[in-house]
Amino acid sequence: MKIMIVDDDSLICQSLKILLSREEDMEVIATANNGAEAITSCREALPDVILMDIQMPIMNGIQATREIKKEWPQIHVMMLTTFQDEKNIRLAILAGAMGYLIKSTEASNMAKQLRALVAGSTVLDADVLKQLTQPEKEEFGQLTPREKDIVTLIAQGLSNREIAEQLFISEGTVRNNLSVILEKLQVRDRTQLAIYYWRKST
Repeated sequence: MKIMIVDDDSLICQSLKILLSREEDMEVIATANNGAEAITSCREALPDVILMDIQMPIMNGIQATREIKKEWPQIHVMMLTTFQDEKNIRLAILAGAMGYLIKSTEASNMAKQLRALVAGSTVLDADVLKQLTQPEKEEFGQLTPREKDIVTLIAQGLSNREIAEQLFISEGTVRNNLSVILEKLQVRDRTQLAIYYWRKST
C-alpha cells in the first residue's frame, strides 16, 4: 500500500512515516505540507491512500480532498486531524473522504484502519461517529425565521415557486434566501440541504 502523508507539521509527517513504514504492507512514498503540495505529489507519486490534515496554509485538507477526488477518484483519503467538530466531519465527507481519524489514534490501530479503508470500508473514529450521530444542538440557530421556513419547505419537496406562493414572497426572494442558506450551512444544493434538514430533525 502506497501512502502519502499531508500535514503542515513536518514532525508529524516524519513521525507517521517512521511508524507506518514498520508495517510490512505499507510504504510512505511522499509527504506534503499543504493541500497544493499534495495535489502536485499525486501527479508524481499516485498513492493508494492519503492521510490528510484539515487545517493547513495555502490550501486546506478539505479543498485538497475535493480536487484530488475529482482528478483521481481511485485514491482513498483518510482525514487525520485534531478537529472533530461536526461541521468539519461533514465537509470532509462531502469532499470525498472515506475515513476520519483523530491524530491521537495509535499507529497500530491507524494501520488497521488504513487497510480497512483501502478494502472499501468507511472508517470513522468512535468519537467522530458520536459527533455525527449525536451532533451538538446548534441545528439551524444561525438562520433567520424566514430562512428556517424556507428550509422546512425545501425539505418537504416544494419548488421555489410553491415556496413563494406559500410564504407570500417573490421567487427572486426565495432564490436569494436559498443562496444565503447554502452558504451558512455549507451545503452544495437543495438536495443536500434537504438531507441535512432531515438528519438534524430526527
